[in-house]
Amino acid sequence: MKTLPVDLDRDRLPRHVACIMDGNGRWAKARGLPRIAGHRQGARILKDLVRCCQDWGIPNLTVYAFSTENWQRPLQEVEFLMRLFERLLQKELAEMHREGVRLRFLGDLSALPATLQTAMRHACETTADNRGVTFNVAVNYGSRLEITRACQALAAQVQQGHLQPADIDETAISRQLYTLDGPDPDLLIRTSGEQRLSNYLLWQLAYTELYFTDRYWPDFDRVAFHDALLAYQQRDRRFGKVPTALSA
Repeated sequence: MKTLPVDLDRDRLPRHVACIMDGNGRWAKARGLPRIAGHRQGARILKDLVRCCQDWGIPNLTVYAFSTENWQRPLQEVEFLMRLFERLLQKELAEMHREGVRLRFLGDLSALPATLQTAMRHACETTADNRGVTFNVAVNYGSRLEITRACQALAAQVQQGHLQPADIDETAISRQLYTLDGPDPDLLIRTSGEQRLSNYLLWQLAYTELYFTDRYWPDFDRVAFHDALLAYQQRDRRFGKVPTALSA
């Protein structure tokens, strides 16, 4: 761990940070730029956030890159985003691999362009054994669809006689989700002033601390991330128990 700000307690850092990267288009519009300029700058911010998690000892980062609802955006923007994903993988994979980042993709990848699917598989295979930050990218992801498919998979196992209904518990459901082998997020950050989950990790966020900021994503630098972590460390995470002061 290096360059951790002195006012952060390394023993109370989140193990897993999730982000809703909102406000790219509005950031660009405020500067008289096309929306795609906001996505480009957002990608630069994301790259530095991955490195920041690596530097500060936060082992898991999950970001909402493209939702199942985002297909409704203008075709030109959707096509640009697909090309951007692929170009970023081609450009950044070698560096992420050298830095020990393990890359994974969450969502229904079958709907993506074939060349992008191939690039994603290659990236996951290349970095599978890395032991640095686990960087999860949610692409064509929708939490309700994820939970629905988990229920369908469990129902099929019951129908085939491989599972009893009484055996379906939280663990069984979690194992059918895209995030099957990772910890739930400790902290969710959403930028741009919006205060909703937008069909993102609904099951996994059950006890996550939520942090909302008015900054647009392209402005969410290390200083802003530091502020979010400071706010997180001031929370009393009780998980249904009484406050710490009352239990003393």
